[in-house]
Amino acid sequence: MKIAIVTDSTSYIPKNVREELNIHMIPLSVNFGQESYREELDITAEQFWEELKVREELPTTSQPAIGEFVELFEQLAKEYDAVISIHLSSGISGTYNGAVTAGQMVEGIQVYPFDSEISCMAQGFYAMEAAQLVQAGKTPEEIIQHLDEMKKTMRAYFMVDDLSHLQRGGRLNRAQALVGSLLQIKPLLHLEDKVIVPFEKVRTQKKAIKRIYSLFDEDASTGAPLRATVIHANRPEEAKSILEELSAKYPHVEFYESSFSPVIGTHLGEGALAVGWYKLV
Repeated sequence: MKIAIVTDSTSYIPKNVREELNIHMIPLSVNFGQESYREELDITAEQFWEELKVREELPTTSQPAIGEFVELFEQLAKEYDAVISIHLSSGISGTYNGAVTAGQMVEGIQVYPFDSEISCMAQGFYAMEAAQLVQAGKTPEEIIQHLDEMKKTMRAYFMVDDLSHLQRGGRLNRAQALVGSLLQIKPLLHLEDKVIVPFEKVRTQKKAIKRIYSLFDEDASTGAPLRATVIHANRPEEAKSILEELSAKYPHVEFYESSFSPVIGTHLGEGALAVGWYKLV
C-alpha cells in the first residue's frame, strides 16, 4: 500500500526535511487587506515580520479552501492508495475539518485526517514520524495509532510579548489580555483540549523562560530519549541561546530550531518564544 503524508504550512517543517521525507504541504494564508499570501510559497517568516513593520493594520489569516484539499488529494490519488493528512489543532483553525470534508469528496484514495491538537514544529513532529513509519512499511492504521501514542507525551509551552494579538484573534478573552497587559504579565500558554489557554502567570520574560526550563527538565532529566524544538517569533538570537543552553545540558535530546509561521505569528505577535517536546517511542 502506497501512503502519502500531507501536512499544512503551520507545521513549519524545514523544506529540506519535507523533501527528504516526501511530506506534501498545503499552505494557509496571511492577508494584508486585499492582498493574500500563502505562507512559505509567497511569503517567508522573515518577510512577514518586515512587512508587519510597514503596515498600519494587523493582518488576518485564512485556511485552505476545501477545493484546494480536493485538488491535492485527487492529484495524490494518481500515485497513492492512502493519505494521512496531519493538521494544526481543530480548536484554533478549520483546516483539519477542511481535510475531513475533502477526504469524503474524493474517490480512488483513502484519506486519514489527523488532528494534531497543536501547531508549529510540534505539529511537524507528527508528520515527520508518520513519514518515517511509511518508509518502514507500516499501514495507515498503525501510523495513526502511533501518532495517538505520541499525543500522550507531547508538550509545548509558549510565552508571548504582546497579548493584544491573541485577544484580537479571539484566542484569549479581552479581560485576560487587559489584566495581563496592565500588570505586564508574561503568561505561559499551552494548548489544552485543542485551544490556547493560560498555563501559569509569570511577571517577566526571564521568569517565564526559567519556568519553561523547569517543565522541560521534568521529562528530560529522566534520561528518556526526547525530540524537542525551540520556536521563536523573530527572535533568532534568543532562540539560539536557549537551544545552546538546553543542548549542552541534555545531550540525549534531539533538538530542532524553528520559527513561528506568518499565520501563527499573526496571532502570537513578534517576540513569542516556545519550547515543545515529546518522548520517542
